[in-house]
Amino acid sequence: MPIYEYKCDACEHEMEALQKMSDEPLVVCPQCNKNALVKKISAAGFRLKGGGWYETDFKSGKKKNIAGDGGGSSKSFD
Repeated sequence: MPIYEYKCDACEHEMEALQKMSDEPLVVCPQCNKNALVKKISAAGFRLKGGGWYETDFKSGKKKNIAGDGGGSSKSFD
C-alpha cells in the first residue's frame, strides 16, 4: 500500500497516511478537525536501479542486459 502525504490548509499540519489506492482521500484534519486536508504530490522514497528482477525476469530475447554479459554499452565520448 502506498503512503500518501497530506497538508491541512487551515492549520498547516502535515501528515502521512498508509492507504489503499482505491481509498477515498482524507479530508478531515486530525489536528484541528476541519475539512481542509489536501493530498500533496510527492516523489517515491526509493529508486530501482542497476541489475535486478526486471533485468533478468521480464525481458526476452536479445533485450536481456544481464551484468557481465558484455551486452552493455561502455563507449566513452571525448
